[in-house]
Amino acid sequence: MQPRARHTGFTLIEILVVLVVVGLLASLAVFTMGGSSQQRELENEVSELYLLMQTASEQAVLNNLELGLRVEEGGYQFVAFQDQTGDWKASGERLFRARSLPEWLTITKFIESDAPRLASAEDRLLPDVVFFSSGETTPFELEFTIGSGSDYKQILASDGVSPMEWRKPGEDGGGG
Repeated sequence: MQPRARHTGFTLIEILVVLVVVGLLASLAVFTMGGSSQQRELENEVSELYLLMQTASEQAVLNNLELGLRVEEGGYQFVAFQDQTGDWKASGERLFRARSLPEWLTITKFIESDAPRLASAEDRLLPDVVFFSSGETTPFELEFTIGSGSDYKQILASDGVSPMEWRKPGEDGGGG
């Protein structure tokens, strides 16, 4: 009598269970990555503004001029103080052009109202933050959130004398 040939392999049920588990893991990964895309985009926007503000501060010192940041609903722009006319004008440099922000991004400004500023006859371009040629800035705190009810926030702040700091969620002293 011949011994029975032993059949090895997976049953249909085992294969289906593995496919269901792999499908659940894949959908969880896609859901997790999709949910944080706004957080990544928020960090990119804050990073871009942070670098532009550092550049504006350095340009103000190097070129002996006053630059300002005007935060508006839906975007921001850099302005330059014109000594001849005593007015703020949109900066002519391409690097400091006006930029728009995504609709879901909310910026909350905390700016000392009694901080020194350069007055302008044309108040519509009066900046919220001024980068002085001395290297100082107006004290400020800009809080960036996803919508108005989110607790995920990133903060750009300066006391006016110290270098600007970028506080991210989870960091000491950060919001989040």
